[in-house]
Amino acid sequence: MKAPIPFLMFCGEQHGRAEEAINRYCSIFDDSRVIAIERYGAEGPEPEGTVRHARVEICGSELMAIDSAAPHKFAFTPAISLWIECSSREELDATAKKLQEGGGFLMPPGNYGFSEWFCWVADKYGVTWQLVFDMHG
Repeated sequence: MKAPIPFLMFCGEQHGRAEEAINRYCSIFDDSRVIAIERYGAEGPEPEGTVRHARVEICGSELMAIDSAAPHKFAFTPAISLWIECSSREELDATAKKLQEGGGFLMPPGNYGFSEWFCWVADKYGVTWQLVFDMHG
């Protein structure tokens, strides 16, 4: 058995934005890259050019992503978020600023008592990120 891999499904209002999102994440985080993208062709069953399956590495961890045009009664939720440990407050602040563009903070950068510096941000796709500096300090 292998380690779990977060799997992001871009559906509803976010359908067709999987490739945009993973390219954006790679531009925000150092040591990140698109491993592979497979797109739907003219034969379908999803709209041509949308992501059938993508693998991306963000800061050394793998994520998968797809587009789904099927009707779903759910979307991304803060009940699951991506946790990133930053090397400094400055790195956290800069990353948070980029991620929140078009989205917003659930908890803006600050000292919440459980770490020196923390924030929780929803990006413009609805994916949520928890950024932390000095969690155990």
